[in-house]
Amino acid sequence: MPRQADPSPGEPGEARVLNFGVQQYGGQSSVGNQAVGPGARAVAAHVSVQAPSADQRAEVEALLLLVERLLDEHRAALPDQESPRTELRRLREELDEGEPEPGVVRRALERLALFAQPAAPLAAAVAELTRVVQSF
Repeated sequence: MPRQADPSPGEPGEARVLNFGVQQYGGQSSVGNQAVGPGARAVAAHVSVQAPSADQRAEVEALLLLVERLLDEHRAALPDQESPRTELRRLREELDEGEPEPGVVRRALERLALFAQPAAPLAAAVAELTRVVQSF
């Protein structure tokens, strides 16, 4: 329930409503622990990432193959040849788990994005992979 605040200057006798809530318009949202407003606390419990559905898995697999192909095509633009492949392998293995660890998935995607920066097509593919993975 919104809390009533002191009257605003220039509005004698009128109280304004303070809203410490969260607003979202459109899109898909997955919210974990959250605390909003003065004195609010969020306590972490077990957080998990769901394994992808069959359709999501097919899309992820296609994007993983695309990233792998683009790593080969743009090898000359990448200062580090082996680390991106290691992260891609780590990501693939983690996504194959029944309950992927969110931290492992996030770190692998972040590192892949950093490695992909010198090659725009590769960076775009990693960004799309990140978007798809974060949707489940």
